[in-house]
Formats: sequence, C-alpha cells, structure tokens
Amino acid sequence: MLGLRQLHRSSPRYTGLAVLLAIAALPVAIALAIDTRLYQGIPVWIKPLKFLLSFVLYLLTLAWASRHAAAAVTSRPWWRWHERAVVLAVLAEVAWIAGAAALGTGSHFNVTSLPTGVLYGTMGFAAVVLTSATATMAFAVARARGPGLSPALRDGVVWGLGLTLPLTLLTAGTLAAQANHWVGGTPSDAAGLWLMGWSRDGGDLRVPHFFATHAMQGVPALAWLIARWRGPAAVGWVRAAAGLYTAFVLFTFAQALRGMPFAPWLAAA
Repeated sequence: MLGLRQLHRSSPRYTGLAVLLAIAALPVAIALAIDTRLYQGIPVWIKPLKFLLSFVLYLLTLAWASRHAAAAVTSRPWWRWHERAVVLAVLAEVAWIAGAAALGTGSHFNVTSLPTGVLYGTMGFAAVVLTSATATMAFAVARARGPGLSPALRDGVVWGLGLTLPLTLLTAGTLAAQANHWVGGTPSDAAGLWLMGWSRDGGDLRVPHFFATHAMQGVPALAWLIARWRGPAAVGWVRAAAGLYTAFVLFTFAQALRGMPFAPWLAAA
C-alpha cells in the first residue's frame, strides 16, 4: 500500500485535503454519537460522515492515479488551477452538508426558500466541478508512457476515471431534478438497507448514483483481477468489463426509475 508521503509527492493538494477531511470525520463521528436529532428518520450527522469518508476515498484515488499520469499534462498551469477549483468545490460541499446537519435540516432537495434554493443550485455546480477531476485525470493517465502500470490495469484506470463523469452526470442530474431520491416506496431512510440507507420497498436513485461515482474504483478493480487472470496485456477483456460495468449502472438506474428496490431479496431482512 502506498504511503501518504508518496501520494503527497504526486498530488499534494488532493492528498492534503484527504487527510484534512479524515481528521474532520472524527468530530462529526462524535456529534453522531451524542446528537439525537433525526432527519428523514435517521440521525442528522450520518450524511456528513458518509460524505466525508466518500470524499477521502475520492481524493486518495485521484492522488494515486496522479502517480501514473503524464507529467507533460500535470505540470501545466491549467492543471494546477483546476486542482485548486476541485479542492474549493469539495470544501464547499462539505461545509454545505455539515452546516445543514448542524441546523437539523436537509442539504439536498432543500428549496424551501429562495436562499436555500440558490445554494442548492450552486452546490450542484460545485459537484460537477469536483467530479470533472476524473475526466482530466483520465486524460493525463491515458497520455502517460513508459513503465508503471500494465497495459490492462492502465486501460482499466483510464476507463474507470473516464466513465465516472458521464455516468454521474446522468444519474445525479436526474436525481437533482426530482423532489427527493425515492421513487415509490416509503419516503424515509429509517428502514433502508443497512449502512447505505437505500429503500427496501421502492426505487432509490442514490443506488445508480453510488455505482456511477465509484466507477473510478470499480473498473480498475475489475482490471486488476483480469490482469491476474488473463495476463497484463488483456486490454480487450478490460474494455468488456468496463462495458459491463456501464450496463450495470444503467440497469440500476432503470430499476430505480421503475420504482423497484435494488435488492428486493433483502426487503424482509
């Protein structure tokens, strides 16, 4: 496992912010333990904690990928300015979600007043900015030459990063256009699937959104397994896996839109 020092040398901004957010997760976890307020049937601090941990994983994945990116791309001024924009967007999202939790209200779908509606739209733009880092990183990794990743794993990293933005725009854009994330079923997270909170008795658009945003980890993981199974040059198999992953995201998207739970066999669990 790569140490933080190595990741920091490759991407000091993304690694530094990941460490900061990991530290910030501690007081949020304490707040979760002592604050008994609920929102939509679950403790108000669960959402900020999930987002903090998700951002830590997101940023560390980008930092790892930057180790295998072309220096001719990452050394350009526009790259540094884009990294700064991504960092600011992440900080804005964290402040927004944590602030809403502190007030005991919702961050997403909160258009109850003009200020909250404007803020919700602004944070939607920030989400696009921060997710765009996957597209620029895919470009930088694809341009890299020389030793490092095997052809199969490099292809998996490029496809995983490259698929994240369009799949997220599709699923998150549809999600943001709704009044909430449920499609039928009980409008509460209290009885949702353990840890994720996904609806057990109806559709939940957070499901395809989750798998879309984690294509950047899921596809490279599949590529790593394929490289061990079929050899380091099995690029064709990796691209087939990327296609299957995309089909899976689209399947869960269609499933949610039809009001069907992601895992109906767990409905009674």
